[in-house]
Amino acid sequence: MNEQTEPRNVIIVSVSESFLAKSLVTKLNSLGIGASFVKAEIKEMKTRISDAALIILFLNEDMEAESLVYLKDAVVDRDLGFILIGDENQYEDVIKVIPEQAVTEMFRRPLDIDKLIKGVSRYLDENTGEKRRKTVLIVDDDITYMRTVYEWLKGTYHVGMASSGVQAISYLARNKADLILLDYEMPIANGPQVLSMLKSDTETGQIPVMFLTGHSDRESVLSVVGLSPVDYLLKTIDRETLLSKLEDFFAKA
Repeated sequence: MNEQTEPRNVIIVSVSESFLAKSLVTKLNSLGIGASFVKAEIKEMKTRISDAALIILFLNEDMEAESLVYLKDAVVDRDLGFILIGDENQYEDVIKVIPEQAVTEMFRRPLDIDKLIKGVSRYLDENTGEKRRKTVLIVDDDITYMRTVYEWLKGTYHVGMASSGVQAISYLARNKADLILLDYEMPIANGPQVLSMLKSDTETGQIPVMFLTGHSDRESVLSVVGLSPVDYLLKTIDRETLLSKLEDFFAKA
């Protein structure tokens, strides 16, 4: 997969362009961080979020539910950083719509803007350019197992999830992945078939793939050797061993 320039743009979203939102945009731009304001309307957000690395949302009770759902989908699908600014009650309301694990950080009012700036800078330093966290896409129709692996990896990597080959291809059309953990047995299109589809596409053909499987028999292993997966891991693998395997892989990549 061709190297892509990692976006460092920050989008500040709010129902209205308040003085505080304007000040934040000005402050970030003065520090060399591309930042712009976007009104919390789906039509406007659709045209502005595609090159964002981080979204900052000023919580407001007047924000339409549809706009919040759109932001949730954008953050989760694109694996974006997501900072919220508001009070405790607003936060409790918003996590009914947006998964709590999708929230990078929460800043409460009255806002300490210097602390927020440090949080933004820290996120961009750790998640863009050469220092960015690697992205691992898990593809598995077993939702329980997939979520278990997600919990294991989320502290070290950006993690995407897809429950089928179609969802995986859809995810990769919008996001970059550094490694795919692919279930060997899935309905409709199994792991080897999905890997074959990925290999046939110039955009996804170079993404390394590790199989996750419950089968260790010679026939199953030989059936995928020609597709050149980088590893073949049993689903009985534990958290520490999996993390060690991924760490070794990325160290050598």
